[in-house]
Amino acid sequence: MAKKKKEQDVKKNINSSRVEGLRAEVLEQPITDTLTVNYMPYAMSVIVSRAIPEIDGFKPSHRKLLYTMYKMGLLNGGRTKSANIVGQTMRLNPHGDAAIYETMVRLSRGNEALLTPFVDSKGNFGKVYSRDMAYAASRYTEAKLEPICAELFRDIDAETVDFVDNYDNTMREPTLLPTSFPNVLASANMGIAVGMASNICSFNLREVCKATAAWIKNPDCDLLEYMPAPDFSTGGEILNSPEEIAEIYRTGRGSIRLRARWRYVKEGNLIEIYEIPYTTTTEAIIDKVSELIKAGKIREISDMRDETDLSGLKLAIDLKRGVDPDKLMQKLMRATPLTDSFGCNFNLLIAGMPRVLGVREIIEEWTAWRTECVRRRIYFQKQKKAEKLHLLKGLKRILLDIDKAIRIIRETESDAEVVPNLMIGFGIDKIQAEFVAEIKLRNINKEYILKRTQEVDDLEREIAELEELLKSEKKIRNVIVKELDAVADKYGRERKTGIAADTVEAPPDEDEALPDYPVTVFVSREGYFKKITPQSLRMSGEQRFKEGDALKFSCETTNAAELLVFTDKYQVYKARCADFDDSKASVLGDYLPAKLGFDEGENVMEVCFPGDYTGFVLFVYENGKAAKVELSSYATKSNRRKLTGAYSDKSPLKAVFLCKEEQQLVLYSTENRALIFSTAQLAPKSTRATQGVAVMTLKRKAAVHRAALLEQSGIVNAARYRTRSLPAAGALLKEEDAEEKQIIMEL
Repeated sequence: MAKKKKEQDVKKNINSSRVEGLRAEVLEQPITDTLTVNYMPYAMSVIVSRAIPEIDGFKPSHRKLLYTMYKMGLLNGGRTKSANIVGQTMRLNPHGDAAIYETMVRLSRGNEALLTPFVDSKGNFGKVYSRDMAYAASRYTEAKLEPICAELFRDIDAETVDFVDNYDNTMREPTLLPTSFPNVLASANMGIAVGMASNICSFNLREVCKATAAWIKNPDCDLLEYMPAPDFSTGGEILNSPEEIAEIYRTGRGSIRLRARWRYVKEGNLIEIYEIPYTTTTEAIIDKVSELIKAGKIREISDMRDETDLSGLKLAIDLKRGVDPDKLMQKLMRATPLTDSFGCNFNLLIAGMPRVLGVREIIEEWTAWRTECVRRRIYFQKQKKAEKLHLLKGLKRILLDIDKAIRIIRETESDAEVVPNLMIGFGIDKIQAEFVAEIKLRNINKEYILKRTQEVDDLEREIAELEELLKSEKKIRNVIVKELDAVADKYGRERKTGIAADTVEAPPDEDEALPDYPVTVFVSREGYFKKITPQSLRMSGEQRFKEGDALKFSCETTNAAELLVFTDKYQVYKARCADFDDSKASVLGDYLPAKLGFDEGENVMEVCFPGDYTGFVLFVYENGKAAKVELSSYATKSNRRKLTGAYSDKSPLKAVFLCKEEQQLVLYSTENRALIFSTAQLAPKSTRATQGVAVMTLKRKAAVHRAALLEQSGIVNAARYRTRSLPAAGALLKEEDAEEKQIIMEL
């Protein structure tokens, strides 16, 4: 036993030593070093090599795919299976066939995600405006490059851009594509990196080219004159004012508000929606409309269906008889994704660094980069012409004595000595001698040699022109302008997205849209709600309540009136009487927690009718404090139905009073004391979560357990419980004042 215990002690010591050693190792490396070594390389890789587009308008995945298709001869050839393209692209982009094919789908004409697509597709490539219309597998579809891709690869073999090795050093790929137009603005692009994101809206190709050309000629030009707003592939209308668009152009950030386009077909009494915002889908619109119909908020629609076919998008809405289509569409525009927004974040990689740029800055950066591309192309052309000129100058010397050249070649015994002998005989270098030696026998005639040597003067003139071009940045930019004009004329199309004349959205007018008529509301203590019309109320008998429940209050109001439901979880729910069905006295009514979607365990504290939101709400807390909050603090411009932080959570709430004017209130404590005070003694607050001010002084373990309006309290001798200053302890409650009178409150 002693031996076994000794072995256990040894193992325990060894294990504790290991733990201590591990602890020491962990403590030796600060968390900042761990992040730097392990996380930062990944983060930088995502930012620089995956998610953020560069000045040519492409991410690496786009660039690798398009370059592979270019090398496969798909610019001028016929289509090939998409699976073949995906497989070839994996030589440059080893991230899996699914990711590559999804990239191709987005670049395709069939998907309609891009205003200027780059992939000519055949087959089902899905639709950007549909959530459920999935694209077919790559083995079923075919693709090739669109003609405009010739502008992406113009002079790519003329050393206009840098090339690097691929991941396994078996082939070379371009770091950028030498696009002859600002594709970074013409193509929509979105990417989420680590700690940053990019979201670039698309602009009309013709407008972008014209605006860039205008900027090159005059950097102070008004860009709005040439490109008044973004342009989206799904059409729709832009609601932003010119001032808002100009601000987005300046900062590179902002929100583009879009709304759908529709038409009314009188013959079928229906509405056809044929263009929707770029940021939504047909399914999202239909789902939201269905939700509104089920909630009873839209009663003018008899049916809605998706009639999208090969001719394009179409959502059909059948109207009930007598419905005004304009008013209905205004309501749908406010309540559904038929009006949506595109959040702009023009974040680009410039020289490997992410930068948020305005449109003018993007054009400036693109022009500088394109200028360098054109300069490299001109230098490459000059070098090629200089090499040819050098060869022709050697050929020109042969013209002096063709017979001598033939004799040298014929009399040379060794093949290896032909070139050296020609160099000695005519005073030319090795490259020129190699060129002369390779001339075919049939071409050794004066006519051929004279014709070739006449090119010398033309080459010298062309080289001189190219050298002059290289020296002048202005001339290079003129070349860029000519190319931009050519692209605009050849590939430019009319705008798809219109600019709405009424750039201000119609304000909500729910009261007009809702049927309005007088009703009487009944609310029970347990939170049951009944809305009864005057006619039904006259014909009904006694109000029915759940066993153990009773009426809390009733009031006369209208169907369009708003109500605020305060709960014991520091929240308030907003609703309208119209959200509830007309009821009868013989039914229990709607249970507010279920109807309004309360959280689990949440109960009704008070139901108030705010009217025009003038006045205040008074909250009485268990700790003797009261908070007077302006009613306007609960008014919202949006359609929010739930407000958190409706009141302070520092002490349990005992009572809520909605007051249109100053009132006299009575507080009752667990010490059997009562205190009467006026709400005028409290200063109103605009902050909902205010803790309030002390009103009733309480002894230890005492608390406020009830509050009531003075006229409903049953107190006979009110002067006994009044006080001039707050806080106050109040007075002991006499027997004649303790009797409560059950009076129905009318708010």
